[in-house]
Amino acid sequence: MPTPTERLAPRPLLRDDVYARLRDAIVDGTFAPDEQLRDGDLAAWLGVSRTPVREALLELSRAGLVRAVPGRSTVVAPIETAAIRDAQAVVAAMHALVVRTAVPRLTPADLERMREANADFAAAHAAGDTDAALRADAAFHAVAVAAAGNTAAAAVIAQYDPVLRRAERVRFGSHEGAASAARHDELIARCTAGDADGAARIAEHTWQSLTIPATEPEGSPS
Repeated sequence: MPTPTERLAPRPLLRDDVYARLRDAIVDGTFAPDEQLRDGDLAAWLGVSRTPVREALLELSRAGLVRAVPGRSTVVAPIETAAIRDAQAVVAAMHALVVRTAVPRLTPADLERMREANADFAAAHAAGDTDAALRADAAFHAVAVAAAGNTAAAAVIAQYDPVLRRAERVRFGSHEGAASAARHDELIARCTAGDADGAARIAEHTWQSLTIPATEPEGSPS
């Protein structure tokens, strides 16, 4: 039969949806560090076959959110200082790159979206709503990522950002959330002024300043 000409509304692929739901469950603590993940149980929970679950677990393994343990199949990766530092360096560099590229492309509407997202972030932090703060923070940084149009950088950020989001739940539940809002304001000011290099430095510092929980035993090399 000929290919239909009617355009269908885009929808996420099943494996992408499964990946996103498992990723979010790990980031928000639904699945705790070292908890065993059985693909059959996950498939039943999500109402899908085992195939997209296995594909999602493979992607989560590449991102460092799960790991294979002999005799225990797959478990949620612990929050480890070394893994966070590695992800932090990569994500900070990518955000600096996309912000530097995005600044001359940002429209007044883009800048307004950044302001609104930061206002939502500050309000969520003041209300002690960590989930809402994380959503607003993601929306804030997504503006520059979209404006830059660098798909390679966006893919790297998407892969390693969840590792940092787990640590950010601690940060945004503390006094550091207010400092993040101030850095966001400074970034908006540099973007508005067209200072690409200055904005890139602030973007990189924002991610490099993330508090890393000490997870190794005392006396272990850092």
